[in-house]
Amino acid sequence: MNDSIHRLPSVEEANAESGESLGMASAGDVPVPYIQRTRDWYLALGYNNPYRYSHYARAPFTALKKPLSECAVALLTTAAPYQPDKGPQGPGAAYNAAAKFYEPYMGDTAVDHDLRIAHVGIDRKHTSMEDSNCWFPLPLMREFVKEGRVGKLTKHFHGVPTNRSQRHTLEVDIPLIIERCKADGADVAVLVPNCPICHQTMSLVARALEAAGMPTVIMGCAKDIVEYVGVPRFLFSDFPLGNGAGKPHDAASQRQTLELGLRVLESAVAARTTVQSPLVWSDNWEWKLDYSNVERVSAEELARMRAENDRAKETARELRGQLAQPA
Repeated sequence: MNDSIHRLPSVEEANAESGESLGMASAGDVPVPYIQRTRDWYLALGYNNPYRYSHYARAPFTALKKPLSECAVALLTTAAPYQPDKGPQGPGAAYNAAAKFYEPYMGDTAVDHDLRIAHVGIDRKHTSMEDSNCWFPLPLMREFVKEGRVGKLTKHFHGVPTNRSQRHTLEVDIPLIIERCKADGADVAVLVPNCPICHQTMSLVARALEAAGMPTVIMGCAKDIVEYVGVPRFLFSDFPLGNGAGKPHDAASQRQTLELGLRVLESAVAARTTVQSPLVWSDNWEWKLDYSNVERVSAEELARMRAENDRAKETARELRGQLAQPA
């Protein structure tokens, strides 16, 4: 008999074993650490004060009071209405600060809308930006209403601005969104963020809606940010940013993602409930290494991106200034 079968391996020997040969995933095949990535990115760009995300030790929770088939559902998005005069915003467009919005807006859920995500820091290398159903599942939600899966949609969906100022989000934007959701008779809310700051913003909104008595679920891709903020319910899809509602041009994926989100809304029994979608973006997990990874860009590229970021900040400053001026 082979004695090596019964001898316990040393740490070195155990580490030398191939996990993949044992059917395991690669050690790098884990959710993207967006908080650390964005912190390192800001430092690499030369900004010595990296962004600090909101963080709470406790999260509110409101139980579902009636079946979803009897509920009015509000859809909240961080996508922006297409503005033809504001430059490129379609597939492959670079970050476009001019297309950003800074005040909550509403739209009619009975009709289709052209909402785009060129104004947010999504994963532009791996997100096609071609299929808005990946980030704005309004058409599919109307189908769910027809099928009786949910009772109805509220008259309006709600656009949520991704202000970096947490105070502004908490004290200005969120009270208005809560007021509008209540005015629409919303029983529950589905929130779909896109970029890292979007995930923080929607997490803050979900917390406030729950505290106001409205059950919520976030459908997103930045697990560390949403869980760090602390939310009631979260459906996590391990996809590139910008695909919180499913894969592009994949109706089955989008339907399964929305259905899973609704099930999380129905089944959660306590705050901080996270469910990970079983769907996989790609057989090759290495797409996770690209987003804001300072180890994968040259010094020259960082300098170019710093200049672009400074221009975007100046554009954003000008837009906020225009909004602040009296009519």
